[in-house]
Amino acid sequence: MDPASTTINVTETPKERKGKAPLLSAPPASSGIKQMFQKGPKTGYKRGLAVFDVVLRLAGIATALGATIAMGSTDQTLPFFTQFFQFKAEFDDLPAFTFFVIANAITAAYLALTIPISIVCIIRPHLVAPRILLIFLDTVMVALTTAAAGGAASIVYLAHNGNGDANWPAICQQFNDFCQKVSGAVVASFLTVVVLMVLVVLSAFAL
Repeated sequence: MDPASTTINVTETPKERKGKAPLLSAPPASSGIKQMFQKGPKTGYKRGLAVFDVVLRLAGIATALGATIAMGSTDQTLPFFTQFFQFKAEFDDLPAFTFFVIANAITAAYLALTIPISIVCIIRPHLVAPRILLIFLDTVMVALTTAAAGGAASIVYLAHNGNGDANWPAICQQFNDFCQKVSGAVVASFLTVVVLMVLVVLSAFAL
């Protein structure tokens, strides 16, 4: 053969190049690490909200239970009496105060029973169903506690100021200790309402 033979260069067509191209490219090794770091802060944020949720529930138990005990143990007997009358004031003389005691006792029991659900949210912060359940139940308890505190507050206002149009005299000048205790109970109940409202907002943010 002639050493000076011609050389033919064969060029690959675009289709052949596509056929030789790898079908799947291997993902970079750093992508999994990036995903882990992206999920980390969000998980810590939700877990922190769940911890704060537990703390607020404990505070709500204290305020609701304090309101219940303060109102339920309120009574005062004046040191003077007549042959037929003894001047005495008790919380169960008024239906609004009785409802107040029952509603705040229910609220305190509810907050205690929902602490395990909040602990589940700490352990598994990405769960959505427990938080939706807490939002619904907390909203119901906000309505109940607000109704009880508002009704009792109206009676306390009348006890302090009376109503001249209805000829209802103020009684707090005579039953001073009674009025102080029921006023403190109403304040504690409204603090419970604030705690419950913050709990609703926290659960909503954690979704």
